[in-house]
Amino acid sequence: MNERYKQILKNDNYIQIINKIENKEEDRIYCKHDLTHFLDVARIAYIISLEKNLNINKDLIYAAALFHDAGRVRADKDHDKTGAVIAEPILRECGYCEEEIKDIKSAIQGHREKKKGLNTLEELISYADMVSRQCYNCSAKESCYWSNDKKNTTAYY
Repeated sequence: MNERYKQILKNDNYIQIINKIENKEEDRIYCKHDLTHFLDVARIAYIISLEKNLNINKDLIYAAALFHDAGRVRADKDHDKTGAVIAEPILRECGYCEEEIKDIKSAIQGHREKKKGLNTLEELISYADMVSRQCYNCSAKESCYWSNDKKNTTAYY
């Protein structure tokens, strides 16, 4: 198994992105967009893929999850679009082919939209992102700007 996503985790540019986001969100009381969150999304998405026999490549799942909120290093509002741009050169450095990069970027760009199915990488990352949040255990849930229908009130995975 190739596990190119491990190369992302060791990539100097990726490490800088993670550190900058963590510094930017140091005083944030709501859900953080840190490596722990990125890995939670990856693991949940991979579990779902295995449980539902989706046959989505683990490297693609992890790569999309590791970058889905990386755009927050530059932007909060359009971090999905920014994240796809940031991801591309790092994915290339880590050995992803153009078709894989296209699929990963699509998942990054589409992760903020609520999805009905779980059959594509984009749907999988979107859903895993939502259920990874521990709103049910958050000390700031009363002041959170998310509507109640967006909040995760149960531990799914």
